[in-house]
Amino acid sequence: MHTASSHAAVAAVARTGPRVHLVIGPVGAGKSTFARQLVYLHRAVPLNLDDWMATLFSADRPGQPGADVMAWYVPRTLRCLAQIWKTAEAVLHAGGDVVLEVGLIQQHQRDAFYARMGPWADAMVVYVLDAPREVRRARVLRRNAEQGATFSMVVPPHIFELASDLWQPPDEVECANRSVVWVPVADHRA
Repeated sequence: MHTASSHAAVAAVARTGPRVHLVIGPVGAGKSTFARQLVYLHRAVPLNLDDWMATLFSADRPGQPGADVMAWYVPRTLRCLAQIWKTAEAVLHAGGDVVLEVGLIQQHQRDAFYARMGPWADAMVVYVLDAPREVRRARVLRRNAEQGATFSMVVPPHIFELASDLWQPPDEVECANRSVVWVPVADHRA
């Protein structure tokens, strides 16, 4: 189901049992702000990959020039995703909703995650947020400087550009096979 969204549409998501609210989009799109709104609206447990990575691994992050940050980052991300999903399943089995903000900026990453979800995939709503690159870049620079409520870690300009280049919005097939809500930029504050 490919749906345009407003706050009314987000609030109307069916409550027939525990739900998985998956928030996706490129860096600086407003995902964390929107996820906080979903947590409040659905009384859900937030599970944010950036928070886990910052808490568990920031002190160990390679900082020297020339260090292969991606070789360091990818295995830790995969381990965190596995543990986040185990935690999400425990919450779902206990009857609670979860709001997942776990990256998944590329189609193959989402496909692998959907396969891992098993029967919970039917209880999932995917919220897609996006904004023009210039707007997102300004938001990230502001968030890096202010380190406010949605700050987890500094996103350097080269990482912002890399992640922005990697972003793949859901295609027609993904939208046809999942409950997808496109959240207009005006529907959230960043």
